[in-house]
Amino acid sequence: MVTRTRFDDSECPVARSVDAIGDWWSLLIVRDAFDGSRRFGEFQRSLGVAKNILTARLRTLVDGGVLESVPASDGSAYREYVLTPKGKALFPVIVALRQWGEQNFFAPGEPHSQLVDRRQGQSLRALEVLSADGRRLTSDDTAVHKVPAPTSAS
Repeated sequence: MVTRTRFDDSECPVARSVDAIGDWWSLLIVRDAFDGSRRFGEFQRSLGVAKNILTARLRTLVDGGVLESVPASDGSAYREYVLTPKGKALFPVIVALRQWGEQNFFAPGEPHSQLVDRRQGQSLRALEVLSADGRRLTSDDTAVHKVPAPTSAS
């Protein structure tokens, strides 16, 4: 068996993020959690994933603080999985992936799911990356800078 490369000590925030939620099953589990799935069986039915894979991904998401395993809301002996604040912070990531997919992988008029504002019933405006002063940015407008480790006071 090939050992998975870990990025949990990487200096790159993207690498650390991918380490936590980077495989497709994990992202689809998070998507389903935003859509209201809470129980193992709900995730399994929605995704059609093998139970052993789902168990492993749920465990990783719980261990990573993205989901929390809680007693079932109906008082039964089951456990449910709910998004933590860290998990809820993935909402813009899921929206960005959804919008990118809508733009790039569907022909005009092809049926697909759509995320809408509950109050207005309308589709969301496209996400934008903005500068601190509100300008719209593209990849050409940005650069990566390393944040140095704080120096210890002697």
